[in-house]
Amino acid sequence: MKEKVRSLWLFCAFLAISPLLCAQSPDLHEIAGRVDAHYNHLTSLKLDYTERYSGMGQTRVETGTLLLKKPGRMRWNYASPAGKVFILNSKYAWFYTPGDPQAQRVAAKQLDDLRSPLRFLLGRLKIEKELTNLTIESSQNSAKIKGVPKGMEQRINAMTLACNTPTGILTGLKIEDADGSITEFSFTNLQENVPLNDADFEFVAPAGVTVIEGMPPS
Repeated sequence: MKEKVRSLWLFCAFLAISPLLCAQSPDLHEIAGRVDAHYNHLTSLKLDYTERYSGMGQTRVETGTLLLKKPGRMRWNYASPAGKVFILNSKYAWFYTPGDPQAQRVAAKQLDDLRSPLRFLLGRLKIEKELTNLTIESSQNSAKIKGVPKGMEQRINAMTLACNTPTGILTGLKIEDADGSITEFSFTNLQENVPLNDADFEFVAPAGVTVIEGMPPS
């Protein structure tokens, strides 16, 4: 009898505090909206990144600086390997690795690259519209929003956005490719609304390098 009374008391206590627990845990809509609101008011962004790739029997770690400018422009300057660059503006994307005799140029509207979803960070981000099959894991000050980018369902199984829940600032990105490979980005040293030139988002070929029309590397 005592055990039944104790169990009933615990159950009632849980019912009493459960609304408080729910109120203290932001839901998917609230957190996604907070991330949207944080980035949609920005005009530019500069941050450091670490990129980790594993798959197809290989692993690699690359680092560098990412520049973003509204609308939809980005530049990945790699520090390791030094000189590697990926640039995207409203018309074209360029890919170049030091030592290659050629740089590739692709029409922006034809771009199929794992880095391209990040261009939506400035000015037009709407997580609940950009990603489908959304789920969320959250703790006191962080959350991971997982979904599939629209239009990339054949290539990407899942994309996970890691964020700081009080601020809505993204701290990382994980992409699970359809071939089983995984690419993870971690972001640090964010600088918002920094002055950036339009020329930063144009590619100037080094001496002796030819720009060819091509498809982005996998």
